[in-house]
Amino acid sequence: MAGASLGARLYRQIKRHPGLIPMIGFICLGMGSAGLYLLRLALKSPDVCWDRKNNPEPWNRLSPNDQYKVPLDGSRVLP
Repeated sequence: MAGASLGARLYRQIKRHPGLIPMIGFICLGMGSAGLYLLRLALKSPDVCWDRKNNPEPWNRLSPNDQYKVPLDGSRVLP
């Protein structure tokens, strides 16, 4: 058992305790959703600038019709 890989140990535990299957499924679903959300934030958010050389001020590319948040007094943020 000391030399068994992680996949083999997980398979044995699932065979012994089938109630783990929904828990593992929900954990994988949550981790996948969190990863996709972080990827969306990194690629679509105007707050993130990946290319400083060619686009040093990305906020200047936003048109007046784009929706972005503007903090008014530091405590309240309007959409």
